[in-house]
Amino acid sequence: MSRNSEIKVLVINCGSSSVKFQLINISNENVLASGIVERLGLPQSLIKFKFNDKGFAKDFTKECGSLDHSSAISEIIDAITHNQFGVIGNKSEVSAVGHRVVHGAEQFTESVLITDDTIKQIEACIELAPLHNPHNLKGILVCKELLPDVPQVAVFDTAFHQTMEDYAYMYALAYRFYEKHRFRRYGFHGTSHFYVAHKAAEIVGKDIRELRIITCHLGNGASITAVKYGKSIDTSMGFTPLEGLIMGTRCGDVDPAMVLFVMEKEGLSLHECDTLMNKECGLIGISGISSDMRELIKAYEDGNDRARLALQMYSYRIKKYIGMYSASMNGVDVIVFTGGIGENATLIRSMCCTDMEYLGIDFDEDKNKKTIGTEGDLTARDSKVRVLCVPTNEELVIARDTARIINKNKTTQID
Repeated sequence: MSRNSEIKVLVINCGSSSVKFQLINISNENVLASGIVERLGLPQSLIKFKFNDKGFAKDFTKECGSLDHSSAISEIIDAITHNQFGVIGNKSEVSAVGHRVVHGAEQFTESVLITDDTIKQIEACIELAPLHNPHNLKGILVCKELLPDVPQVAVFDTAFHQTMEDYAYMYALAYRFYEKHRFRRYGFHGTSHFYVAHKAAEIVGKDIRELRIITCHLGNGASITAVKYGKSIDTSMGFTPLEGLIMGTRCGDVDPAMVLFVMEKEGLSLHECDTLMNKECGLIGISGISSDMRELIKAYEDGNDRARLALQMYSYRIKKYIGMYSASMNGVDVIVFTGGIGENATLIRSMCCTDMEYLGIDFDEDKNKKTIGTEGDLTARDSKVRVLCVPTNEELVIARDTARIINKNKTTQID
């Protein structure tokens, strides 16, 4: 296959103050280029790119004036087509663009080709994800302008969880609120849970349709999903990403009446309370030290009692969800740790998996300590339940789905 006939997917992930990207050659799934444009809207935006050409990686970093999403994506396109260190000749070699979109509500149960109607539906989901969808949408509109002839695909964080049954995703509020506002559990981190669940099935050498898997995506934001025979049947994040596990700055599960009590006692507005629960609680709120797990582990090892409390609460909540999801699936075959904390924090994995023999986990501490940021089995050979570390690759999921959708669309047009 010639260079120009290969399918090269540009994966775009627009956040509020950054744009991450990868350019992936789908024919061999090689990452040709990757990077991030940070500090959007601030006086000095920062560009960090890595280019992989003929097996050699070249890093490129520069500071520039204030960039917005449009100029950031322009910088990305200029960089990957640069005559000196670019990895493609011109932007016509971009076969498709795949966008991460956080919320697809009930409208989107899978990835879709982006059309004018799709854009309208994503706009309609903004009220469900006001901190994410507007920025995701900016990326779509900018790419539509800069790459007008290139097909675009939206890949939704929520889509993987649309297989949940109604008794799992409904809240015990008056049913009229679901009918009127679609208040329900949506779940997030779907592309990550999907990827690591399928990778785990590959590692253990079994069909995912025969496995009960619990996937633990642990980063600054964190969620756990019960994947039964390849389908998400429950997940810890709910109507918003605030519910569920204790996170870096988010409180996770709390008594809803306590929110009203805090507002009254502290004299907080709705907005102030929302900021408190999302930005000032979780690990940073408990420890008073940091939301960064690396700093907390160091403080814990130095004997800081608040750090100890934060880590024990964090791990205990994970253990509770593992137990709950094991019950909901009538057992568990594989538990997966992924995300920045799940892949690197050996102490957290150990705290989550000790005293879990009742489930059939024979946790191997030596294997655990040696597995940092890499794929690995953390259990003894004869462990009934396998515990794995699997680095996530959400960008690859987006690229694969984008290629699948555009190929499907081409086939449909031919037919």
